[in-house]
Amino acid sequence: MPAVARIDPKDVFTPEEWARFSKRSSWLGLICVAGAWTLIFAAGAMFVLWPNPLTYILAVMLIGARQLGLAILMHDAAHGALHSNMKVNNWVGEWLCAAPTGARLNAYRDYHLKHHKYTEQPEDPDLGLSAPFPITRASLVRKIVRDLTGQTFFKQRRAQLFSGLQKGQFVNPTTAHFLIFNALLLAGLTVAGYWWTYFALWIVPMATWLPLVTRLRNIAEHACVKTQDDPFTHARTTLANALERLFIAPYWVHFHGEHHVFMHVPCYRLQGLHNTLMDKGYWSRMHIAPGYMSVLGEATNKQAAVAA
Repeated sequence: MPAVARIDPKDVFTPEEWARFSKRSSWLGLICVAGAWTLIFAAGAMFVLWPNPLTYILAVMLIGARQLGLAILMHDAAHGALHSNMKVNNWVGEWLCAAPTGARLNAYRDYHLKHHKYTEQPEDPDLGLSAPFPITRASLVRKIVRDLTGQTFFKQRRAQLFSGLQKGQFVNPTTAHFLIFNALLLAGLTVAGYWWTYFALWIVPMATWLPLVTRLRNIAEHACVKTQDDPFTHARTTLANALERLFIAPYWVHFHGEHHVFMHVPCYRLQGLHNTLMDKGYWSRMHIAPGYMSVLGEATNKQAAVAA
């Protein structure tokens, strides 16, 4: 099928507005990456200093959400939007964002740009993430249980490992970078005398909260979105509140409708872009949800699921 339609930013924004929204900073993206790692270590330190069930659960949720944050910042790097210098953009995107959680920037870039080119069409590599919806609430609960009990994580990691073995590789390149980074992280924590935190405060969030919030992100972005020829209908924007941004949707990822129309705008400029679009009346052409509970209500519409 042909590629989806695109909108010329000059048809929406003044030259001054577009220059402001499309500008790639040499420091804001790096601050986002540093902020993700700062919160990861701060949440871990919180539990180390005040060990109890409440601080542990809070640490797992915060760290898992920032692990998703690293994936979001890798996504920005895939669009060349993390840093104004492409060498810095690619190195930071690969080693400080992608490798920690088991991705590869170049492989993701190829895959993801195809998603933008063929959004919600048969050629879209992400179509399987949205096609099953709406589903029943019971089905969603089963998925959440699999996420929080580590089943989703181990299934994905097993598939990642054996995909390399099937190609005759002892370790595929994606896994190699993941192992290198994580070996260095474990070594550093061991030298500091906190080897156990690698498993309790890095792997556990990655195996539980990260799969869950990744699923919620995927549902919010495209599930039950009635895509039309208008590019403003290709994805959903979710108006996340402060708690949702902290635990589910970091780094402005909830402005996904805006991102699909203007995919090279850095994540740290999406809030301003969204506000300008609302002022210009484009809300009437967009899928906008008031929050993640609203999205889950749409995605688990039992009557629609049975009809489908």
